[in-house]
Amino acid sequence: MQKASLRVVKDMTISKVDKRLFGSFIEHMGRAVYGGIYQPNHVTSDEDGFRNDVKELVKELGVTLVRYPGGNFLSGYNWEDGIGPKDKRPVRTDLAWRAIETNQVGIHEFAKWAKEVGVEVNMAVNMGTRGIDEARHLVEYCNFEGGTYWSDKRIENGQKEPFGFKTWCIGNEMDGPWQIGHKTAEEYGRAAAETAKAMKLVDDSIELVACGSSTSHMPTFGDWELTVLDHTYDHVDYLSLHQYYGNPANNLDEYLACSLDMDDFIKGVVAICDAVKAKKHSKKQMNLSFDEWNIWYHSNESDKQIKPWLIAPPQLEDHYNFEDVLVLGTLLITLLKHADRVKIACLAQLVNVIAPIFTEENDNESLAWRQTTFYPFMQAAKYGKGTVMMPLISCDGYKTENYDKVPYLESIAVLNEDETELTIFAVNRSREQMTLSLDTLGLDVESVIGFSHMAGHDIKAVNSLTSGDIKPVASDNYQLADGNLDVVLEGLSWNTIRVVVK
Repeated sequence: MQKASLRVVKDMTISKVDKRLFGSFIEHMGRAVYGGIYQPNHVTSDEDGFRNDVKELVKELGVTLVRYPGGNFLSGYNWEDGIGPKDKRPVRTDLAWRAIETNQVGIHEFAKWAKEVGVEVNMAVNMGTRGIDEARHLVEYCNFEGGTYWSDKRIENGQKEPFGFKTWCIGNEMDGPWQIGHKTAEEYGRAAAETAKAMKLVDDSIELVACGSSTSHMPTFGDWELTVLDHTYDHVDYLSLHQYYGNPANNLDEYLACSLDMDDFIKGVVAICDAVKAKKHSKKQMNLSFDEWNIWYHSNESDKQIKPWLIAPPQLEDHYNFEDVLVLGTLLITLLKHADRVKIACLAQLVNVIAPIFTEENDNESLAWRQTTFYPFMQAAKYGKGTVMMPLISCDGYKTENYDKVPYLESIAVLNEDETELTIFAVNRSREQMTLSLDTLGLDVESVIGFSHMAGHDIKAVNSLTSGDIKPVASDNYQLADGNLDVVLEGLSWNTIRVVVK
């Protein structure tokens, strides 16, 4: 049996968690919108065409913010196509995904859906085919009280009160050659700075996210951030990071280590931000928006078979298995470890497209269901609010081709806002059971509220519409004596331990 310890000291903290850390993403691609959140002919749909079964699962998941409307889609999108009477909205080609966009869902519809499920909208402006003018007009349309051309258009379209969107992305993955309107760092940095200035002149209360690198493996990574921040540092509030992980080589040990790559990526971008801060003699701290992260690789081959120019084709429909649960858990823990700088994070995406929620294609009677990865996110969103404690971990590890030491235990503890409850999230990467000893200083453990785990499944097992066996189950495999807590973590497991402290 493996042995590990986690020490938590009350006065050693990382940061309070920004609730937007538990965000997600809806892009106009695949069946995320049409056939996902919106399906007028479905048996559960409301009067506006949105699926109530999906809405209930979104609420259960605990998502706090949703980035919209893209993604690669954003860089060719005209936001004006999605306002006004539906029967007059144009049908367009979406060049990003080579699909057909009907524009039956636009700003008004999405904002109403977001309000109903209780999430904040993280709006985005097109920096691929458009720029300053369209961005400032969109802010005026969404956030200006009235009495101007675009704000009166919003009122005319049925929304008297401003939407009041707080956070805005200035483009998407503009470093990527695949992006419509791809730019060099110099081109994007200049354009983003001027666009940011114009947007904040319309509404100085908004917060802006500039595009960082699409992945840490881009050849321009580092130079891109330095150049973009050199132009935008004084005008934006966040720099974005995007990263996806997978296991195409079917190497479990290497796959379970990928959170170390996320950790390195975040540390690298923080270092660059602080270097620019020093160069500019600035007192402002640049925070991060990790607004695309997830596991994505299962659907790669099937996506090659999809014909172009369909409406809502089944793109990026990964079916997640049990090993994905473990990896997603380590990624969630890594984001919490960096809560001092990562203030916004978006699991990409929310429904059907590499998503924790899935609906059956072309089945108007079936209900939405929970993928395996639904559960670690749900538990982190529910119990991960409060103050992240500095984790002092002792455990053994293993070596891979890419990493000299991968710790068997990945863990973090979060103290809730009234400091009465401590939640420990833990992934055991080892195939053996592990005894985790919790050592607290300045916090006395009085009792265990609950201990649940996801363990004991075939690593390739998946959930489906008819089978949802991969989910957290309660465990009593722990001992609490004289304030000392020892918990047995099953081999290859995701664990959530909640205790009362004083």
